[in-house]
Amino acid sequence: MPPRPLAIGPAGHAIERTRTTRGYSQRQLAARVTALGRPMTFTALSRIERTVRRCDIDDLVAIATALGIAPQMLLVDALACSGAAGLGET
Repeated sequence: MPPRPLAIGPAGHAIERTRTTRGYSQRQLAARVTALGRPMTFTALSRIERTVRRCDIDDLVAIATALGIAPQMLLVDALACSGAAGLGET
């Protein structure tokens, strides 16, 4: 049986909402992430926000730090907005 492709999660939407709330453009946030030591172009950030590109854990931590929030806040926001908050319920 061939491996199932990994789905792209909804964290990108939470990143976009937080970024716009903070008043950063994609270029500004990408520059802040890069300044933290995690090179990122605004194109890569755009792809993450549009859920075209996966957001790996290193990206998530760097983006959250650049936004001034804890990484788990982006995940909680993403789960709440996707309706996945009820996962695990029977």
